[in-house]
Amino acid sequence: MTLKSQEIRNLAAEELKAKYNALLQELFNFNQQARIGKLEKPDKIRQTKKDIARVLTVLREKDIKI
Repeated sequence: MTLKSQEIRNLAAEELKAKYNALLQELFNFNQQARIGKLEKPDKIRQTKKDIARVLTVLREKDIKI
């Protein structure tokens, strides 16, 4: 699931924080699966990191505007 920048920008700050926490949990799970060799698509880790960065960027932009 790739998050689009426009979708992220339409979310409220609380929703962004919830999305950030969910992505962190997802990344943790992917890392655990990778360690035991059960991760089918290793690119999911990289994509999740990029999604986290997008969410943090939009959160920071919203903090600056306020």
